[in-house]
Amino acid sequence: MTKIKTLQEVLACIKDDMSIMIGGFLGTGTPEGIIDGLVDKGVKNLTIIGNDTGFENVGIGKLITNKLVKRVITSHIGTNPETGRQMNSGEIAVELVPQGTLAERIRSAGAGLGGFLTPTGIGTLVEEGKEKIVIGDKEYLLELPLKADIALLKGAKVDVKGNIYYDMAARNFNPLMAMAADLVIVEAEEIVEAGEIDPNHVMTPGIFVDILVKEGK
Repeated sequence: MTKIKTLQEVLACIKDDMSIMIGGFLGTGTPEGIIDGLVDKGVKNLTIIGNDTGFENVGIGKLITNKLVKRVITSHIGTNPETGRQMNSGEIAVELVPQGTLAERIRSAGAGLGGFLTPTGIGTLVEEGKEKIVIGDKEYLLELPLKADIALLKGAKVDVKGNIYYDMAARNFNPLMAMAADLVIVEAEEIVEAGEIDPNHVMTPGIFVDILVKEGK
């Protein structure tokens, strides 16, 4: 059974009120074709998990600008003024998470861990509402795993089995998110036959990938 689907088949999997992880760093490594499809479809009340909210018309920012998001969990929003505007007006809820903590929360979900301890955020707003644990003479915050209904990823070269090669910095959050969602969808710049990617270059094994869609299809 092929993992390759059309964009319309992909969009049919994504419903209102879902939680969605989206790979990328300021739009690099973000599946822009799928995002454009979501904007056209008009899905709403999404919870988005991503490193940032891109720019107003780039990456996750397109979903924010079109008011399809009710909540975003991210490490920064400074490059997208629209996110800040909607947050300040109460149109969207924003949970700001230190970047390393965000990555590790996602990784913890993928690894089946119950959480992890970090000193990051102690003495700041980040610690509000979180359990503190003292080990030796040092305080740590207990950070919980972060999982999503769907992960939307972007691969440079993906084989028909779902094995992914990411191009340079486009790798960013994508491999972590591939392990932390119930359904993993990859937009591929190029789809090749099994065996055409050197095993040493596979960055996400195909076992984690459910659906492939060719960029522009």
